[in-house]
Amino acid sequence: MAYWIKTPAELDERFLQRPTRIGLDTEFIRERTYWPQLALVQMAVGDEVLLIDPLVPGMNEALAKWLADTSILKIMHSASEDLVTFKVACGVLPRPLFDTQIGASLAGIGGGMGYQKLVTAITGVTLPKGETRSDWMRRPLSDAQLQYAADDVEYLFALHDAIEARLQEQGRRQWLADDAERLLASVEHDEERWPHVAMRSAQFMDAASQLRLLRLLRWRDVQARSSDRPRSWILDNELAAQLARTPPVDQEALGKVMDSFPKAPRKLAGAVWQALVTPLADEAQAPLALPANDGNKQALKKLQDAVSARTAELGLPDGVLASRKHLESYLESRQWPAALAGWRQAELESRLQAALPG
Repeated sequence: MAYWIKTPAELDERFLQRPTRIGLDTEFIRERTYWPQLALVQMAVGDEVLLIDPLVPGMNEALAKWLADTSILKIMHSASEDLVTFKVACGVLPRPLFDTQIGASLAGIGGGMGYQKLVTAITGVTLPKGETRSDWMRRPLSDAQLQYAADDVEYLFALHDAIEARLQEQGRRQWLADDAERLLASVEHDEERWPHVAMRSAQFMDAASQLRLLRLLRWRDVQARSSDRPRSWILDNELAAQLARTPPVDQEALGKVMDSFPKAPRKLAGAVWQALVTPLADEAQAPLALPANDGNKQALKKLQDAVSARTAELGLPDGVLASRKHLESYLESRQWPAALAGWRQAELESRLQAALPG
C-alpha cells in the first residue's frame, strides 16, 4: 500500500514508531545543475510505501530525523547518487547503510546489477520500465509515476533478506559494512584532489601541461559548486586540455582561443587566466598520468592476472576486488591504495606484492 505524504507532521508521526529498517530511494533532477535537486523520496516501512514530497516546506527536515537515526537500517540500491542528493537536501547521510547492489556483488550473485534485474533474480518478479525519464518536479505526479516510484522500494526488504543470508553464510557481512561506510565517506569528502589523472588526454601531456590541467579542473570544480552549474557548462574538457597543452601567452591570446570554442566561458576569461597561471600550493605532490608502455603493460597484466585468480577463488564478479585504476596507482607508487584498504588488502596484498616487478 502506497501513501502520499504531503505534510512533515505525517512523516513525524510515522517516525514515532521507530522501525528497525526502512527501504529508501529518490527521484532527482540534475540536468542543469551541479547539485541534484530532490524531487521525490520513496520509503518502505513495514508493509507500506511512503511517497514523500520534498517540495513541501519542512519536509526535508522531517526526513533528516529518519536518516540520522542509527538504530534504523537504511536499505538502498546503488545508492551513490541518492546519497549525494540526501546530503544536499537534508544535510545528513543515511547510516547504517545496506546497499543491495554492493551486497549482491559481494555475495557472488552478480556485479553491478540494476534493481529490476536483481529483483527478478531473487524474487522472480519482473518490474516494468516506464518512467525513468519523467519530470519528477511536476505536481501532481501521474498514477504511472507513483506506481513506478513505489516499485523502486517495494522489494528492497526481500533483496535485503536474501543477500544478508548469503553474506552471513559466507562470512562476508563485515565486507558489506566496510564497503558501505567507504561509500558514505566518499560522499562526505567528495572533492577529487587529482582530477587530471582521470582524463585520458593527460597521459599524452608533459608534466607542466598536466599541472596546468590540474589547476583548471580544480578551479572549474569550485566554480561549478558555487554557481550550481554542471562542470561542462563552466569549462569543457576539450578546451581545458587545449589550454593546458598549449597555454596562451597572455589574456588576449586566451580570448582568441576561446573564440574558437562556441561554449567557451568568455565572461570568465579573467578567472580562467588566473587559474591557468597560478600554481597550487600542493601541486608539487600531484601524481602524473603516465602513458602506457610495454614495460608497465606487462607489469599491470601480472597484477590483473593475480586479481582475476583470487576473484575466481572467492566466486566474486569481475571488478569487485580491484579496478585497473587502483592497480595502476599501486604499480606506480608501490603504496597500497586507500580505496583497497580493509578486507581487500587482506585478500590481495601478498599476492600483488609477489606479482610486482623487481
